[in-house]
Amino acid sequence: MRKTIIAGNWKMYKTIKEGQVLVAALKRELYKIENTDIVVCPPFTALAYLADDLKESNISVGAQDIYWQEEGAFTGEVSPAMLKDAGCQYVIIGHSERRQYFGETNETVNKKIKATLKAGLFPIMCVGENLQEREAGKAFEVIEDHVANGLSEISAEEVLKMVVAYEPVWAIGTGKTATPEQAQEVHAFIRGLLKKKYGQEVAGNIRIQYGGSVKPENITELMNKSDVDGALVGGASLKADSFSAIVSRASEVTK
Repeated sequence: MRKTIIAGNWKMYKTIKEGQVLVAALKRELYKIENTDIVVCPPFTALAYLADDLKESNISVGAQDIYWQEEGAFTGEVSPAMLKDAGCQYVIIGHSERRQYFGETNETVNKKIKATLKAGLFPIMCVGENLQEREAGKAFEVIEDHVANGLSEISAEEVLKMVVAYEPVWAIGTGKTATPEQAQEVHAFIRGLLKKKYGQEVAGNIRIQYGGSVKPENITELMNKSDVDGALVGGASLKADSFSAIVSRASEVTK
């Protein structure tokens, strides 16, 4: 059985104090949840503070990006050791906004995944097509490119420590959501790619999240699909009531 994982990507929102208020509320609301991995991914500035606040809780902390070098003259970058020191356990890698605005490529995603794994952190690798690619019938082609090149030279043992997040870019922050059937179709395709590369047993144990306008109202229907193992939540992770509802409802789905 693959354990459900719900991660909240706060993007460029929340000061340290605002983040502390939010995680205090999440701890109160979600302390009874045991069958779901819960992750919050705040901005770099809040990581260490929130990791301290979440010690001894059932909520883990993740970063929104990473750099692949251990140290050096790389102004503005944050190394794996720094993230680990700040209390991180997960790292989002290759988010569509990183690709769109900051020049992220499959090659840099692959370097970041390797560095993350080497540091003993868990990568959440994002893959997904934009609206033009979907309308041109190239969604599967784009996703196969992201998966194949993002996981270049990643072993079966290593990939089992990863999460793959499918984000239809056309559904991020737009209010549009892939239907549960669309999500399942792509998740099954991704699992098929993993099966070809790593075999049935490994592919069957890798968790694949859905990310794209996830809300309390649609999480149950998404989670009921056989290859949807959780969610990478954007805007709805910024409020305690909506994120708690997503986690709680996801945790109630049994497969």
